[in-house]
Amino acid sequence: MNLVKSPKLILAGAAGLGAVAWISASVLAPSATPARAQEQQNGGAQSRPPVNVRVGKAERGPMPYLTEAVGTVQPIASVAIRSRIDAQIDSILVADGAPVKAGDVLVKLDSRQVEAQIKQAQATLAKDRATLEQAERDVIRYNELLARQTGTQVAYDNAKTAAASARAAVMGDEAQIENLNVQLSWYTIKAPISGRVSTFTQKAGNIIRSGDSTATGTLTTIVQTTPIYVSFSVPQRLLSDLREAATRSDSEIIATPQGSTKSVTGKIAVIDNTIDPSTGTITVRAVFDNPDEVLWSGQLCSVRMQLRVDADVVSVPREAVQSGQNGNYVYVVEDGTARVKPIELGRFQEGRQIILKGINGGETVVIDGALALTNGGRVETRGADTKKGNS
Repeated sequence: MNLVKSPKLILAGAAGLGAVAWISASVLAPSATPARAQEQQNGGAQSRPPVNVRVGKAERGPMPYLTEAVGTVQPIASVAIRSRIDAQIDSILVADGAPVKAGDVLVKLDSRQVEAQIKQAQATLAKDRATLEQAERDVIRYNELLARQTGTQVAYDNAKTAAASARAAVMGDEAQIENLNVQLSWYTIKAPISGRVSTFTQKAGNIIRSGDSTATGTLTTIVQTTPIYVSFSVPQRLLSDLREAATRSDSEIIATPQGSTKSVTGKIAVIDNTIDPSTGTITVRAVFDNPDEVLWSGQLCSVRMQLRVDADVVSVPREAVQSGQNGNYVYVVEDGTARVKPIELGRFQEGRQIILKGINGGETVVIDGALALTNGGRVETRGADTKKGNS
């Protein structure tokens, strides 16, 4: 390297002139600058054969905000049917597992005893009403005698007392009959809600007891099937979106029973008032009209929830996103050349990655073959994939 700083060596004796001149020429050759290296690199990239890549489109437009979960079908109401009195089952009027409506007669019990008590109470009422009529006539007669000063005040007061006593007896009889009529209604067991009955545990002829707390004490259970709940849990980070979705018309929930291809659409009905601290999730119940009874109580189902629709977002196929030391990027194809575009990612959904910053939509991006690319490299495109993942 000292030869560069001492050009006089080139003028040395004739014997070493050739060798020194060769060394000086080699050392004095200008070294490559960074700009020239980049130029050479670009030239090398341009001189390489084009890389065969598959491309897709960066789409811009509306995209629903979806989340998925596994839910359990739960009835809104479930009622265990028991007898309120001890009696013999006279007849069962619905089949096991049959659908029923509120007010339908399910079971008739032997009510002959209470019907006889009602007749006895009605006879007592008739007797007491007759006594009351007589007592009221006595009050009128003693009042007239007292006015003519032919009767006594004591007799008049006693007549009024007898009339009041007879009136009270009549009221007691009427209350007794009303009570017996209520008891009579217990002998006809009706469906309190609409739904579907389970298997009856007792058949006609058996004795049912009101105090029986065992399984045989429950005649059947009615489970409401229309409408019906689906309960599922979601991460607590979605709480604010859930609360907003519950008030908007563009949110919907689709439930598909496992093993079935049929789905039903519903809406958010209840958001639990407590987050489970052990799991960091919150329980949500969605309500479904379920007119065809696609959902069955206790069934597992896949839940797909649309929280909202984002009106204007940019998205690319997930395969287009690459990661490097400086962050995430995509290769954008422009005039047969691949260019690196740094990007900022949003959420991932159904094969599409939302892009918050970096591209504007409409660009052609590389989704297969990016590993063989360099910035500025030539490409040949094939099989353009413009499938959107927000449908």
